[in-house]
Amino acid sequence: MDARKLFLLSGALVVAIVTAFMARSLVIGAPAPQAAAAPAATPANTTEVMVATRALPVGTILDAEAVKFVAWPKDLVEGAYIVKGEGEPAKLQGTVVRFAIPAGQPITQGALVKPGDRGFLAAALGPGMRAVTVPVSAQSSVAGFVFPGDRVDLVLTQSVTGGGDGPPLKASETILRNLRVLATDQRTDKQTDEKGNTVVSTYSNVTLEATPKIAEKIAVAQTVGDLSLSLRSIADNQSELEQAIASGEVEVPADGDPRKEKAMLARIAARPMEGASTFATGADVSRFQRSTVPGKNTSSASESSGPVSAAPAPGAPAAAAAPVRRGPVVTVVRGNSEAEVQFGGSK
Repeated sequence: MDARKLFLLSGALVVAIVTAFMARSLVIGAPAPQAAAAPAATPANTTEVMVATRALPVGTILDAEAVKFVAWPKDLVEGAYIVKGEGEPAKLQGTVVRFAIPAGQPITQGALVKPGDRGFLAAALGPGMRAVTVPVSAQSSVAGFVFPGDRVDLVLTQSVTGGGDGPPLKASETILRNLRVLATDQRTDKQTDEKGNTVVSTYSNVTLEATPKIAEKIAVAQTVGDLSLSLRSIADNQSELEQAIASGEVEVPADGDPRKEKAMLARIAARPMEGASTFATGADVSRFQRSTVPGKNTSSASESSGPVSAAPAPGAPAAAAAPVRRGPVVTVVRGNSEAEVQFGGSK
């Protein structure tokens, strides 16, 4: 074999090896680089300050989700701002917003009122609202699982007397709905242990937010019977909003402005409600209890003074105005007239 053929054969072999190696690299492919999340670092010349995660109107009771820390330019940090390390969101639970704070704006020390500070309860009240304290027991306060900021219904339980010798009517009625809890036994914050878990404790008094008219009704209800709390679900406001729109109590903005609709939802969620109450009687839970109170005997004086009194309703007391007669009675008929003559008694 001459040198020229040997050179061409060697060159073809080298080309084949290189091609095979390149084809293998294309088939297998190089491992794709893994995208690693870069650790969030605070930009230079900034510090983390506490800001509102949503709009906080006056009287809002803060929770852990209402605030967070964000990077803020050091040149714009004011002395009243809450800087990370100087305050924690968990420690602000139960504090009340004194001045309205827009979403994303820093929280200042002067904008919050802490429990125990002067004017705390007045700051927690909405415009035109009043604070009313209601005595409760461990059973009537949902075993202590009602905290400041929750919404409750007020249930009145009473015994209605009357209607003869039977037992009194037992009745329970939801008289007020969607009342905001301001404090429990003068505590306006949730108690937590060293691990951050909520500590449940019983209490004997609950302070509620109400309108002046509702405050009057609560004062009267305390003298009528026993009051108990019924804890409301957060989802209840949506169904009641739909009912209010259907009944015409609430007017939906015609222009479809999202801000107006949001303001409307906030008003509905915050207003206490009265009227359209529901009730249950003893007969609803036991066949041996009454469902109503029987009416009293309302016979007129002329009818009760007759010779024969009308039979009273079952269980109703006898008419006191009817005279008591003794002796036999004989009916004398003369033509179309009748007369009764009593023997041995007064006529």
